[in-house]
Amino acid sequence: MKQEQIQAGKAIQKRTGKTFYLATRFLPARVRDATHVLYAFFRIADDVVDDADANGVPPDEQAARLEDLREQALGEADRSEPVLEAFDELRAQYDIADEEVHEFVDAMKTDIYTSRYERYEDLEAYMRGSAAAVGVMMTAIMDPDDPDTALPHAIALGEAFQLTNFLRDVREDVLERDRIYIPQETLRAHGVTDEQIERLEMSESFATVMAEELRRAERLYREGVAGIRYLPEDCQLPVLLAAVLYAEHHRVIRAQEYDVLSREPSLSTTRKLHCLLKTRWHWHWNRDPEAVFERVSAVPRPDVERTGTEHGDRLPMR
Repeated sequence: MKQEQIQAGKAIQKRTGKTFYLATRFLPARVRDATHVLYAFFRIADDVVDDADANGVPPDEQAARLEDLREQALGEADRSEPVLEAFDELRAQYDIADEEVHEFVDAMKTDIYTSRYERYEDLEAYMRGSAAAVGVMMTAIMDPDDPDTALPHAIALGEAFQLTNFLRDVREDVLERDRIYIPQETLRAHGVTDEQIERLEMSESFATVMAEELRRAERLYREGVAGIRYLPEDCQLPVLLAAVLYAEHHRVIRAQEYDVLSREPSLSTTRKLHCLLKTRWHWHWNRDPEAVFERVSAVPRPDVERTGTEHGDRLPMR
């Protein structure tokens, strides 16, 4: 990869993915540069749909843009962005299967035509492209000794990150894109309608929905973090830090009494640095990813999850 390609990817990641960018800085150079390029590719594809929605671009035109991007990513068309040429080089260098590119682009196309998901299984199928494919590609560039063992955990962690994003961005997604990524069956089970979310109408029922979906994501965090030990040693702390940072949004959501409709939960620079220092301190004394994650993250232990006696799972709006 050329340095200008890496810098172009780095600039995109730094501007649009501040949380993940912070964790990426701790990766070894061999993985860090590739991660900048991967993230930039993901963002370019995502923006084809998200920016087009905001600017009123017709669905068929959005789909055509994604098909053009697919061809560029697979080396079948001239590249319009430096990072796309670098991505094609990465794909060959790390033997990333064409199928993973297809899965990802197909998921982005789903966002053009689908704005609601009936069951969690439907959302999970979408995440096979939007999150799991990302985990597969990231695992490839980290190059673990036993990728078959590491991969299922990487996929789970990618899905955990994606679910956190969905829960953090409920307000933005419904206002700017008319999308709701909380399964319809979960909303119905607690008497919450799409119209209530569209009106940004907070209620105890919606708080219950959020608490349930946070717990779903947190089970995936535990599964994902359990596989960090299978990554190369120089990649373990950065991936653990990414998990701690993303999960920290859950602490903010609970502190807001699950109200993500009035304001989007965000991490201040001070909070991010606190997470970083806390994680590095415990990592210095204990190189067990699961033990450190349990000690420093916002994700409760499984026994605490069952009793709901920690992290504010008792709903406050009674």
